Amino acid sequence: MSHKHRVSPGATDRGDVVDLLVTNIGELCTIHDPDLDESVPRRREDLGALNAIAGAALAVGDGKVVAWGEEEALVRELWGETGLNPAVETVDAGGACVVPGYVDPHTHAIFGRTRQDEYERRIRGESYLEIAAAGGGIQSSVKDLRQRSEQELVDLAVPRLREMLRHGTTTVEIKSGYGLDLDWELMMLRAAGAAAREAGIGLVRTCLAAHEIPPEYRGDREKYLDIICREILPRVAAEQLADRVDVFCEPSVFTLAESERILAEASGLALGGTIHADELEPYGGAILADRLGAESADHLIEIDDAGIAALADSRTVAVLLPGTVFTLGLDHYAPARKMIDAGCALALATDFNPGSCPILSVPLIQAIACTQMRLTPAEALVASTRNPAFALDMAHAVGSLAPHQTADFLILDGDDHRLVPYRAGHNPVRAVFSGGKKVFSQSSRPLNDV
Repeated sequence: MSHKHRVSPGATDRGDVVDLLVTNIGELCTIHDPDLDESVPRRREDLGALNAIAGAALAVGDGKVVAWGEEEALVRELWGETGLNPAVETVDAGGACVVPGYVDPHTHAIFGRTRQDEYERRIRGESYLEIAAAGGGIQSSVKDLRQRSEQELVDLAVPRLREMLRHGTTTVEIKSGYGLDLDWELMMLRAAGAAAREAGIGLVRTCLAAHEIPPEYRGDREKYLDIICREILPRVAAEQLADRVDVFCEPSVFTLAESERILAEASGLALGGTIHADELEPYGGAILADRLGAESADHLIEIDDAGIAALADSRTVAVLLPGTVFTLGLDHYAPARKMIDAGCALALATDFNPGSCPILSVPLIQAIACTQMRLTPAEALVASTRNPAFALDMAHAVGSLAPHQTADFLILDGDDHRLVPYRAGHNPVRAVFSGGKKVFSQSSRPLNDV
């Protein structure tokens, strides 16, 4: 545990703006280190750099991080010898670990019915592609969603997002992609916005109209590509319904050339880009993502050496989704350690969706990543906070507890960040703060009484 940063930069003479002080923190993992280049995501040995401080306090003002440090030193730095300003609200962390709120950069949280029937079919031996060919998979969710109203989609999504929040996710990415039509895609994105507002969770929206070729255009895929590029994306941009665009880039879905065309159109509309890449076979999606300067390349189960080399030291973040591999029962995971050693910037996501991954708990994803892909607990924490914030172009606001960042943080129920993956299946989040306001607590009693 590092103690080199006793008081964070910017603490001096800032006591007048502090309105919340979290005290008695056993381990404060700031994921912010002035000795590192904070303008880029973490790589190699820096992926596990937590800048953890024992016996710490965290000062918040107007929803932003003001300062942090060893408690006695921080209070003296903020308010001098007079001590803590009695007007400042205090929260006693009870010796627990405090970490930034989790950032989940890849979900499909807007959908209708669940698909547990497919889960059982996979257990009985059918593959993902076999189920899709028989009318299941994405197409079954498309058929179901097209029978629902926008309000129904909101009502279904809100409890899911609240459950994510209870498991520590304070910023979530949500994709469209079960509409595959102008009106339905726009409806999904509107529903995502409404559901996130009602649930009180931070949101980044992604248009995934290029999730699959809809049944009505199976005989004329070029027509659907035109609809995406000339109708859907311009409307999404004009109505500011999404921040970025995704493409499912696989030989059986959208080709490399088609993916490039769609992402080029997105870029021309000032929308960011990401790619479902190299999930089913090594196809070159990661290489394309790097060449286009995409914010992220996601899945990467089948990434090859050329793909790893492309993402090494690239601005494109490699988002791994171990919960999908776990749920599908595949025999191997993305080569995380090889990617880390090569210099790829790794992030983790749930891929929460009704078919291939119904897991919405980031702590459980961290446990899978540690046990199956051999990430250390510290690496898994950075890959669930700071690096995914870069994947969403949100690192200026969330993902760490740097001064001036949004005060999204979690009080855990243990005093060590390693307990999170160690206790797989347990929700370790005792309290969630979003913008400096408590939005969830496991206890019905005030935190100071726990």
